[in-house]
Amino acid sequence: MTIATTLRSDAEIQSEVLSELKWEPRVQAPEIGVAVKDGVVTLTGWVDSYTKRWGAEEAAHRVRGVKAVANDIEVRLSTGGERPDPEIAAAAVRALQWDALLVPEKIDVTVSKGWITLKGTVDWQYKKYEAERAVRSLAGVKGVSNLIDVKPKAHPDEIRKQVEQALVRSAQTDAGRISVEVDGGKVTLKGTVRAWTERQEAERAAWRAPGVVSVDNRITIGA
Repeated sequence: MTIATTLRSDAEIQSEVLSELKWEPRVQAPEIGVAVKDGVVTLTGWVDSYTKRWGAEEAAHRVRGVKAVANDIEVRLSTGGERPDPEIAAAAVRALQWDALLVPEKIDVTVSKGWITLKGTVDWQYKKYEAERAVRSLAGVKGVSNLIDVKPKAHPDEIRKQVEQALVRSAQTDAGRISVEVDGGKVTLKGTVRAWTERQEAERAAWRAPGVVSVDNRITIGA
């Protein structure tokens, strides 16, 4: 099987995104509209929390054939859901301080009209994602801009070794068919695997290695 054989029509993708939105428990919002052009999904409408907006975006990304998602969903908080910016900022700082995965990282928080901006430096990509996860479900939040930088402490050779070992450990990947290249904290995966799930698992394994800033997955699907 080749990647070309997995291409799907925009109508098929739209239908499945709508179904996935209904399936996603965080969303449950019939106000969301879905348009698809050349595999790019545009989400429109409104929801009453940022968590639902984020959930809708994640749901769309899960659908096979989706190349990208443009999230134009508006967050309209109810009257009782509005919170002053200082209150949101204080809650965000507490959430980050109480997250064991982020200790002892120093992350700066700015809030403007319910929109949180995160800045700082961490050494793992997952910590950047974890910081955003920790604050996006707070009451009163309308959006999050994650400007945290990832600066790996690990040497490129060590990163490559860690990724290769992770691929060997994974029952879902054939490590002998995948090559790993590292430039700074950027990992490039190459090779040929038998299934799309194996390709995805290889990318997930690479992301879990300490010091990885980005993953360029060039693995193809073949026999």
